[in-house]
Amino acid sequence: MAGLFRRIFRVAQSEAHSVVDKLEDPIKMTEQGIRELREDLAKSIQALAQVKAVTVRLKKDGEAQQLQAAEYERKAMALLQRAQKGDIDMAEAERLATEALNKKEEFAQRGAQLLSDYQKQQKLTDDLQAKVQKLQSTITRYENEMVTLKGRARAAEATKKINQQLSGVDSSGTVAMLEKMKDRVNQTEAEAEAYGQIADATTSVDDQINKVLSAPSASSTSDSLLELKRKMGMLPPADAPKPADA
Repeated sequence: MAGLFRRIFRVAQSEAHSVVDKLEDPIKMTEQGIRELREDLAKSIQALAQVKAVTVRLKKDGEAQQLQAAEYERKAMALLQRAQKGDIDMAEAERLATEALNKKEEFAQRGAQLLSDYQKQQKLTDDLQAKVQKLQSTITRYENEMVTLKGRARAAEATKKINQQLSGVDSSGTVAMLEKMKDRVNQTEAEAEAYGQIADATTSVDDQINKVLSAPSASSTSDSLLELKRKMGMLPPADAPKPADA
């Protein structure tokens, strides 16, 4: 029973995935993915800026501590020089110089630690900078490929539609219909000619006689021509006496 339920679940899951595949638009999904990468890039750039700020701050603070250490060392030396000249008591000068040297050591140690942290932070910044640049380059490549793929997708879709339309045209069926129409026209023309021949064959004798009699005769045509010539003076009148034979 459990195996049956698992098979039913797999079938339902497969059908669900098929429906999702039909509903999802790969182009829109890719564009959404690129937008999400853009958002990640913006966050990465913001994080990189923060890390760089820490790096810059560590370097400045470390260098400031070193400068301060150098300043206390200069003061210690100045105290000993003043004592050597007799301006101040040597014991007092040595006590103050010792305090100055202690301060110098504190600032030097703090500066060394800050600069060490700066070196580590700089390495982290460089690594993060490289990753951000790689992400930015990847997004640019994806966007360029997206433009090309969208053009190819449009061309493929148009070609698919044209091929679908062409595949739906039954050329053999069309040719068969044309041949059938041609046969029908030939048959109709043949039947018309046959009926004409039958009509000529079944014409009555009277119709044939009347047809011959109704046709203009050659003599009537000749008489009309002679009358026209007489009217034009080209011939003498019909009632004019004929000239005697010589």
